[in-house]
Amino acid sequence: MGNFRWLTVGPKGQDAQIILMKLAPSGRMDAESAETLKNLIQRGLVAAGAFETADCRKTYEELTARGVEFASPPEDKFYGIEAVFKDNSGNWFSLTQRK
Repeated sequence: MGNFRWLTVGPKGQDAQIILMKLAPSGRMDAESAETLKNLIQRGLVAAGAFETADCRKTYEELTARGVEFASPPEDKFYGIEAVFKDNSGNWFSLTQRK
C-alpha cells in the first residue's frame, strides 16, 4: 500500500487485534495532522484501546514489576476495576476487570 505499513498483533486468549503503525504523513494524513495526533496521544487525551483481564489488581502488579508505566492504579468504577497504563510508544490503554 505504497508507504503505508502496519503490524497487527493481539493478546493471547482475546479476540482482539491492535494495529501498530507509525504516525506519519500518508494518504489523507498531512504532516501537521500527524504531529497533532502524536501530541494528543502522548498527553493521554486519545486512548489507544482497552484490555480486559480477569484480575486487574494481579495484572497491574505483574505489569508494574515488568516496568510498565501506569497513570493510575486499579480503581473501583461503576463498570468494574480499571487501571490506565502507557506503552513505550506513548499510547494509553485501559486495563479493565468487568463486574
